Amino acid sequence: MNKKQAKERIEELRKKLEYYAVKYYDEDKPEISDFEYDMLMVELRNLEKDFPEYISKNSLTQKVGGHVKEGFEKVTHEVPLQSLQDVFSLEEVEEFDERIRKQAKENNIESLKYVVETKIDGLSAALEYKNGKFFRGATRGNGLVGEDVTENLKTVKTIPMEIKDKIDITVRGEVFISKKDFEEMNKEREENEEELFANARNAAAGSLRQLDSRITKKRPLDIYIFNVQKIEGKNFNSHFEELEYLKTQGFNVNPVRIPCNNIEEVKEAINKIGEMREKLTYGIDGAVVKIDDLEFREILGSTVKVPRWAVAYKYPPEKKETILKDIVCQVGRTGVITPMAILEPVKLAGSTISKTTLHNEDFIKEKELKIGDTVVIQKAGDVIPEIVEVVKEKRKGNEKNFEMPRTCPVCGAIAVREEGEAAIRCTGVECPAKLFRNLVHFVSREAMNIDGLGENIIQQLLDKKLITNIADIYELKFDDIASLKKNGKKFAQNLVNAIENSKKNDLYRLITALGIRHVGGKASKILARKYKTLDNLAKADLEELQQTEDIGEIMANSIIEFFTQEQTKDLISRLKNAGVNMQSLEQESTDNRFEGKTFVLTGSLSEFTRKEAEEIIERYGGKTSNSVSKKTTYLLAGEDAGSKLTKARELGITIISEQEFKNLAGI
Repeated sequence: MNKKQAKERIEELRKKLEYYAVKYYDEDKPEISDFEYDMLMVELRNLEKDFPEYISKNSLTQKVGGHVKEGFEKVTHEVPLQSLQDVFSLEEVEEFDERIRKQAKENNIESLKYVVETKIDGLSAALEYKNGKFFRGATRGNGLVGEDVTENLKTVKTIPMEIKDKIDITVRGEVFISKKDFEEMNKEREENEEELFANARNAAAGSLRQLDSRITKKRPLDIYIFNVQKIEGKNFNSHFEELEYLKTQGFNVNPVRIPCNNIEEVKEAINKIGEMREKLTYGIDGAVVKIDDLEFREILGSTVKVPRWAVAYKYPPEKKETILKDIVCQVGRTGVITPMAILEPVKLAGSTISKTTLHNEDFIKEKELKIGDTVVIQKAGDVIPEIVEVVKEKRKGNEKNFEMPRTCPVCGAIAVREEGEAAIRCTGVECPAKLFRNLVHFVSREAMNIDGLGENIIQQLLDKKLITNIADIYELKFDDIASLKKNGKKFAQNLVNAIENSKKNDLYRLITALGIRHVGGKASKILARKYKTLDNLAKADLEELQQTEDIGEIMANSIIEFFTQEQTKDLISRLKNAGVNMQSLEQESTDNRFEGKTFVLTGSLSEFTRKEAEEIIERYGGKTSNSVSKKTTYLLAGEDAGSKLTKARELGITIISEQEFKNLAGI
């Protein structure tokens, strides 16, 4: 490779790595595997070594990849939180040892010992203690400046708020989520049709870097401490001795730390960790080799990015071949139909893999998968099994193509894939697979507003088979409800009353509750106002719907599709028989003072709830929007108005207070 080619490739690699680093460190949404990222970094490092004239201080080989997230206070680390030099073979570990021994000889150091530890796959953090009490916690950030996440770290149960000795100390640890907790989190997110976390590391990082510590508190974060950054009033000779001291202070210290007397023991330790890797309750992405002698560490020092006294050995991802025996489809709680690969069972990274998700039909087409194929699988982030590729040369000619179903495999309703989406969804309102989510939505505050009928009660009713359909809510008996709670008579009476009262709701609430795809609360009000009865809406044709204000082609098609299904007709019939109101109760207003005007609401209102303000605007013919644009007429600004207020000022939008709004509305 000549100089010109090297320079071009170096620039290309830097751009790629910067992009992937932002996705990994800052957005917690990696787009490539750790191994692929590492290989790109190795290529860049080797090119810079061969062509040193192109080395730049801005290269990721010379700096840590993270940045400080907007919204957090900055914390300057008194002792930098550096990254580690990666190595990918035992030969490279031996070369590291040779360099260290040469330095030891030059400094008359006879005994050279190491400590080998698991490299925990999480997010690095520094914990500061003043006089033995937890004072502040920060992320690594770019190594020099991190984010103040003290309140979030206080929610991690294994971080002591006070230690035994009344000293000033700063320790470094890795915040992580265990394998079991990670799998449960992703299972729940999959059921809720939320985007899955790519791996446990990014789940932990995203959780710790939440601006709202209440969200962090709900996440199962843990931490292992692996280093003393700074300590006052204590002196230690060895790293291993430091770690043992930290245990006595109540810190949750990295449980795998193997003292080694020579390089052979180091290699044995690396292999031992590799063998026990899958039995660990937490994910690792390597083994860290550290010099034990703290004084010698000081002599060796660091480069701008990494210490010279440690390296991180990276284990390669394990891959196996197996047979794709079948593809079956599962229906999630919100109706998404997900293809699942049924595999010839194979042992991979310590566990037996017999199935894995294929995500959606685009994934199947992209991988060119056929039933009967020999496929290569690996564990993404060492947790989630995934199909990497097809071994096409092993095809025998009897493999079968797979097509996603166009009807729901559970209830037989139409399954649709809408433009811009990868998922195919069941549209059946009575689909058993969707029943729990449909019930939760139906009774929610924005819909039928049945107070007391929360998720826990709904689940109990389903478990006891007291309801098998949304309409069954209106057939629940007092005694059935009372049986759900000890001394539940008062609860039962309140819930019976709430169910009965919901029958009197306005039509728009029922339209919202039915869960028609793309039809939210605002559209429901528009439809109720125009069509007056549910029967009229059910009979509306496509052209008429599309001519309705704010009802576009996608929404109109969804409405038509919904009301033509037998499941929908059955549900509506049962709700009618139960006495649920099917008509609009809204009095037609002749006062259209806000007609043609669009309001955006921001900040905290003191005299109205946001919903009440929106209802006033809509009653007088106005519209509300969530975003400020040139089409905005007024910005109604309450206390602590944020970016919307700034944008409104930039665009010259009229900004009004609550009192001015009341004057406009004649209140």
